[in-house]
Formats: sequence, structure tokens, C-alpha cells
Amino acid sequence: MPTAPHPATGAAAKRSPGRRGRLLTVGAGAAGLAVLLSACSGGGSDDGKGGSGTQAAAPARAEISVNLKGRQAAAGKPVTVTLAKGGLKEVSVTAAKGAALTGKVSSDGRTWTSKRVAAPGTAYQVKATTKEGGSATAAFTTAAAAKVNKLTLAPGKGTTVGVGQPLSIVFDNPVTDKADVERALKVSTSNDTVGSWGWIKDYSGRDRIDWRPKDYWRSGTQVRLKADLNGIDSGGGFFVRDYDTNFTIGAAQIVKVDLATKKLRLERDGKVVNTVPMSAGTPGGDKRSWGGTTVLMAKEGTIRMNSETVGLGDAYDKMVDHSMRLTWSGMYAHAAPWNAAYFGNANRSSGCIGMSDSNASWLYGQVRAGDPFEVTGPGHKGVPDAGNGYGAWNLSWAKWQDLSALD
Repeated sequence: MPTAPHPATGAAAKRSPGRRGRLLTVGAGAAGLAVLLSACSGGGSDDGKGGSGTQAAAPARAEISVNLKGRQAAAGKPVTVTLAKGGLKEVSVTAAKGAALTGKVSSDGRTWTSKRVAAPGTAYQVKATTKEGGSATAAFTTAAAAKVNKLTLAPGKGTTVGVGQPLSIVFDNPVTDKADVERALKVSTSNDTVGSWGWIKDYSGRDRIDWRPKDYWRSGTQVRLKADLNGIDSGGGFFVRDYDTNFTIGAAQIVKVDLATKKLRLERDGKVVNTVPMSAGTPGGDKRSWGGTTVLMAKEGTIRMNSETVGLGDAYDKMVDHSMRLTWSGMYAHAAPWNAAYFGNANRSSGCIGMSDSNASWLYGQVRAGDPFEVTGPGHKGVPDAGNGYGAWNLSWAKWQDLSALD
């Protein structure tokens, strides 16, 4: 058998160029293997002078668990993130739209709990970092609300109102978890006004909560409400948004109606501006006026008044000018030229406070929503309920505070 040429000889290289290419390929692979072995040997040290050493170990992945999971997680609950081992450094829980839930780490460093609850129909991303340098992520989506509760706020945002105007919220659906809802309502004022929430029934029969000061507002007070309701289950449906509104208290005006003298007096900053004759509700029956304190709800201008809508049969049906609403049940101050013979002499209206055209026009131009009308004297039918307009001022401060759902 012939002897094969030695691979190192030049003659063999010249006679078999294909063989030479395969030898070079093998040589390159051997060099790569040597580098790999060297890198894994661990024999060197990195002294900052170019020597090879061990690579820094990647941070350990943290292991967390989140109380809400999957794509139909229960809304209305705080989010809790628990670390299996070590200590939490920072946790973020962010909704798809960018809103974040803030929270606090427990004293043992293992659990983070959000201050607010998870909103319905919302996708959340969770990221946690640990004191040891680890990190972890998670995600969940809450189920959509089966029923949504909405609300109506008064007064309107950015408005200027009178010193008797409460901050009033009427809910579309019942509120059974009143304490949870009330805790989410934060009132702040420019002068630390003392006040309280009170739960009442609106004249419509719906649940309502009003915030009134202990005494009439001070003129110039700036008031703000932040209602962090998104995600709270009212018992009659979830809230799916927050609310933020503000208003300003205008001049200190009070309208004083004296049923005994049949006169109406406007006071501003404690001084009498003007006194005009009027005729109020007829004593002794259903046509009596309300007494106590009512609050101007709205200036409605010229409106149609029909006695049948307030349970008085067919006594009247007419267009009435300079109408100023005082209760939901239909008590107004307005122009009543048909009663001119009674102004200053007798109370002969169907329950409203009537004046001449000129006096009603004057008063209409002076007052604003939120101004109190204080009705005194004999012959009225008592005071309206707190929900019949803004009748909260007919309750003592102590009794009003008792209507709060919080201690």
C-alpha cells in the first residue's frame, strides 16, 4: 500500500489544493476553541490593566405575585404586589392610558399596596425592582363594569356663587357604600373653611350628598372638589372616572323676606341695599310659602307657571317674568303684577314671593345663584327638606354633621 504524503510537506500542498483549504478551516476552529476555553477558565483577574477576568453576574430575576390576575380581574380592589424573597425598592402599576396607581411598601419590605383601587375595564402593567438589584414584571386587565354610576355636580365649574351655595352631588344610581364614596371626596378652600358632608335624598328621590360650611361662606373664598371616584363600587354601579371642579364665593348677599311686614330686603355685606313691598303665600292652606332659609337655585327669566304641576288644581297658567327659583317644589320670587293691590298689604299669592315688575327686575339684576333667602314671620308651612332645593341651612350644625357617613 502506498504511503500518503505528510500534510506538512510543500509537495503535498501543491499536489492537493483542496486538502490545504480543509486544513486551514480546521485550524481556525481550533483557535476559536482555545479562546472559548480561555474565557471560561476563570484563571485570570481584571485588574483594570487589560487582563481578562470573570464577567459580572446578571442581576437575579425577582419573583413577585400580584393579587389581581388574568383578563377578567375584579375591579374595585387595591393592587398588592408581594415579593417572594428580598426587599422591594420600587413598584409601578400603570394603566394603558398612562394613569398610575401610587402605593406604599410594607414595613417588612415584602408587600406593596396601592392607595387607590383598580378601575374597571382597564389594562395594567406592573413593574417591581428590589433592593438586591432584581426586577420583575406582570400584567392584568380588570373586567368591565356591569353597571356604571354617574353624577351631577353643582355649582358649575368656574362659577361665582352666593354665600349660601352648598357643593352638591346627585347620583344617577343608588349609593349603598356611602362611607367609601364620601372618603373619595376631598374639599379644599382658600381659607380653611370648616364644613361637612351630609347625605340626603334629592327631591327627585335620588341619593345626594352636599358639603356646606358651618356658617355662610366668606366672600372671596376659593373652593375646590377632587372626587377620586374611578374604580369605586357605589353599590349601585362602578364609577369609571374622577371629577375635579372649583368655584368662587361672591358678594355676601342675603335676601330677607318678612311675612309679617310683607316686605323684602336685600342686604349686602351687612348693609341694607333696598327694601321693596311684596306679597307671599296665602296663609291657612296649601298656598302658604315655605319658611326658613332657601337658596336661590337659578335665575330662570320668563317661564310658564302652571298650578297643576305643583298640585294646586287649575288656579293659574301664565307666563311669569324675572323668575328666581328657590325650591324644586315650585317656590319662586318673581314679578306678579296681577297681585299689585296686595304688595305690602297682604300675603295672597299661591306660595311664591311676588313683586311689581320694576322691583322684580331690580332684584333679578342684583342676586346670583347661591344667595340665601331667609323667610321669617307667621303663616308659612314650615321649612323645606334639605333636598328640596338647598335646604341644608334649616338644620343645626350638629344635626348636619350627623348626616355624614364618616365618624
